[in-house]
Parts: sequence; C-alpha cells; structure tokens
Amino acid sequence: MKIRRPDRYIQWPEKFGRRFIISVDTEEEFDWGAPFQRSGHTTVSVPMLRKFQEFVEKYGVRPAYFVDYSIISDDEAVAFLRNVAERKTAEVGVHLHPWVNPPFDEEVNIFNSFAGNLPKELEEAKLVALRDAIRDKIGVTPTIYRAGRYGIGPHTIALLRKHGFVMDSSIRPRFDYGGEGGPDFMAVGSQPFWWDDDKWLLEVPLTTVYSGLFRKQGAFLAGIMNKFPLANALLSRSKMLERIPLTPEGISARETKEAIDVALDDDLQLLVFSFHSPSLSPGHTPYVRTEADLDGFYDWWREVLEHLEMRDVQPITIDQLMAAAAES
Repeated sequence: MKIRRPDRYIQWPEKFGRRFIISVDTEEEFDWGAPFQRSGHTTVSVPMLRKFQEFVEKYGVRPAYFVDYSIISDDEAVAFLRNVAERKTAEVGVHLHPWVNPPFDEEVNIFNSFAGNLPKELEEAKLVALRDAIRDKIGVTPTIYRAGRYGIGPHTIALLRKHGFVMDSSIRPRFDYGGEGGPDFMAVGSQPFWWDDDKWLLEVPLTTVYSGLFRKQGAFLAGIMNKFPLANALLSRSKMLERIPLTPEGISARETKEAIDVALDDDLQLLVFSFHSPSLSPGHTPYVRTEADLDGFYDWWREVLEHLEMRDVQPITIDQLMAAAAES
C-alpha cells in the first residue's frame, strides 16, 4: 500500500520550540534473518529496560514504550511497565506483531507479518486483544500505536479511531516495504500531521533526514536509489545523498548529529528517535552483538542527548505533544 503525501500538517504553536521523543519498539527477541514463527522467542532483554529507563530519566526524558503481546505476557515486563505508568515516567503504547498476537487465525508468513495486510476483522481482533491485555495488566488503557514492521494497511486508521487511539507512530518516512508486501512511505516526510479533518488521530512519523549535497532533491532521488542499488551505493558512499533515520541502530552518533542539524535547519520542530528493545542486551540484534557494542550504544545516547541539549531541543511527553497539536 502506497501512503500518499499528507495535506493536514501540524503548525505548532510559537511556544512549542524544538522537541524530541524517544520511542522503543518493546518486543521479544527473535532471529531477524529467519522465517517468522509463533514460538521459539525469548524476552531476556526485559531486565535491561530498567537500566535504560534510569539512564534516560537522568536527562529528563519520558520514553514511549510500544509494547507487543510477548512483552505484556512477561511478568517482569508487566511489573516494570506498571511501575513507570504509576510514576508517570514513561508512556505505554501498543506494538502489534501479528505472528505472536492472538487470535491466531492467519498463516504465518512475510505478507501477514504486516498487520495491515490481514483481513479487517482479524487486524481489529488482534489490536483489541493486545490493547486490553495491556490495560488489564498495568492499569492504563493505551491510546498510542505503532504497527510492528511499520505495517499499517487500508483499515488501520479507521480501526485506531474506532477504538479510541489518539496517536499513531507507524510511518517510517522515505522507506518502502512494498517489496515484501508492506507499505510504501516514500512520499511521506517527517512532519506530523492529522489523519482527518476533525483532528482526532495524530500521525507522528519516525524522523528520517536526507543529508548531503543533493538533500533538497532527496524526495525525487530516493525513488531512483530505491530502484537502482548501484545509484544508492554511489550517492551514499560519496556523501552526496544519505538517508539518515534517527536511531542508534546502524547509524553513528556523527551521522545522527548531522541529521539533527539538518532537520533543525529545515525547521522540523519535532524529532522522533526509535530503536528495538532487544538492542538493550548483547546478541539479539545486528546492532548490539557484544558488551562493547552495548557500551557504545549508551555512549551514542550520551553524545546525541548532549547535542540535543546544546541545540536547545527539549524532551516532550505525549500529553504535552497532543495538547500542542490541538492548538494547531
């Protein structure tokens, strides 16, 4: 599904300034290179959530944990999430991985790993089952959503509205998952927008920035880069055009600071960072294989958070964000 360019962009109030959110796709560990399966995963990274929470709290950050069914089925994770929810030191949202989320009525395959590809009734049933499990176990009804694998589909937005969600963060701008049957976000930028005229559902895309000599032509050239790997390699290696998502996974602190500066120069007022919770423990993602990698992961955050402070980019909570958006 190709997501069209939005036309209801947020115009932040003058007092909004420059803000950022740290979001975590909070999920089980599994082999990213293997076929999807319903069983065989672990949740050994769960204890490391406390370390990360303590780390970001020192910077005044209230992270958003988008939680999937495997996580809400883990007692230690539930205790952690209940604690941060009660203390109001983090946000808790829904993160739908269809292959581990009941009801199990679909075949497990790549196409169906994008929840938006499921029949409407099944996507809804899985969404409600996860939302209710989170509500019942931590005492908070989540109203923010991120589809696993960014897999929104033709019915997702209507379902989120129907079930009381007020914010979606499933869009990964300038990425195209159409080759696997997923959504195509090539036409969408990083600026938040309303999905509807009545300003009910806010879209907060993850932030992706084009950097380099041709960055102003990035939206056009990205389509060429996507179709022709040789052109992609040439432009990226020459630094003429680089696509930089704001994440510690595979992106250096130097690149990220450059992307932050580019985003601010382009008057992007909200920056959305993201990563996968298994990266908090060595050996579960391609980005954190060793203890040294994990040390580097936290060094990345220190360097980036210090750069944000230097550029006067302040953290914001979801409640504050929604209130500011309502003024637009």
